[in-house]
Amino acid sequence: MKYFLIAGEASGDLHGAKLMKSLKQQDQEADFCFFGGELMIREGGKLLKHYREMAFMGAIDVIRNVGKINANFNLCRRHLLEFRPDVLILIDYPGFNLNMAQFACQHGIPVFYYILPKVWAWKEWRVKALKTYVDERFSIFPFEVPFFKKHGVDVHYIGNPLLDSLAAEKSSLGSRTDFLCRHHLPDKPLVALLPGSRAQEIRMMLPVMSRLAKDFPEFSFVISGTRAVEESLYSKFNGDPSVPVVFGETYPNLYHAHAAVVTSGTATLETALINTPQVVLYKMAGGKAGYRIFRYLFLKVKYVSLPNLVLDRGFLEEFVMDRMKYELVKPEVRKLLTDEIYRKAIFDSYRELRLKIGEEGASERAARLMVSLLHAKRTNR
Repeated sequence: MKYFLIAGEASGDLHGAKLMKSLKQQDQEADFCFFGGELMIREGGKLLKHYREMAFMGAIDVIRNVGKINANFNLCRRHLLEFRPDVLILIDYPGFNLNMAQFACQHGIPVFYYILPKVWAWKEWRVKALKTYVDERFSIFPFEVPFFKKHGVDVHYIGNPLLDSLAAEKSSLGSRTDFLCRHHLPDKPLVALLPGSRAQEIRMMLPVMSRLAKDFPEFSFVISGTRAVEESLYSKFNGDPSVPVVFGETYPNLYHAHAAVVTSGTATLETALINTPQVVLYKMAGGKAGYRIFRYLFLKVKYVSLPNLVLDRGFLEEFVMDRMKYELVKPEVRKLLTDEIYRKAIFDSYRELRLKIGEEGASERAARLMVSLLHAKRTNR
């Protein structure tokens, strides 16, 4: 069968590649056409557009690049009709993908959505588009099932593909000693600092995170960096130049860490599944008033971290907006580093979290179900 996939970000490229690999195992005649990146390229098929050429963040960036965005839409529409796939598989990236879902639906092309938009957190009105234009929806968070059911939308919960990514990385992590030697770090307990993957996140989070190092000299703090932003951002907002930045080794940093300070996002779930105790920070531009408006209009959840959302309780401490002050974060980090009873409570919640998330093999389950559903659709025609 023919599969057209759209992934507009690095995480989508990762999950798209794993799905493609699993689809090939289920369908030996699988033929791919896609928007994605290097990882999807390795699985074969035809790349139409790299996700780097689709990364437009915020209203101003979108307005500046409206011509490029329209060109991407036109390219995608044209090739979708030329390729005429058995299914269009959308991977997160809702601003672009929901538009393409509508287009595909209007032209009689089945639409599957893998890794659903986070409509439970903001832009809840997108549920209507998911219900109207998408044939099958594949969920990676257990709490999404009752949320969508409340809106009259059926979803398939297939588990979380992060488990597969972590399992694949574990064999190549190396020892803690190797990690320390490779980065010339002292033999002290490690604290991983994850300031996020976007420039705005780094600007907001890193000054508070990096300042911790001077108050806890018995620990070695390490910043996990990403090449997706300018390297100079880290030196500009690093409050302690002695704290090193390690690029491309977030998983080893977390695996070998005694604790972590993490920006809200997927990294909080990765940290939990790796079993590293953490505190969560989140701040956005616009100050307290801007956040209140954002929360009133868009944010529909009690927590900002995925582990708290999955268990529906605040077992991880979250420092959000005006609470993200150094004088509040510091004592919580001290507890995280030294209070064994507190750490044990987090570990106990992590075990419960892993049970709720389910087992590895999300990509395989999704692919098997997708192929089965497509064969059923062919039979019913």
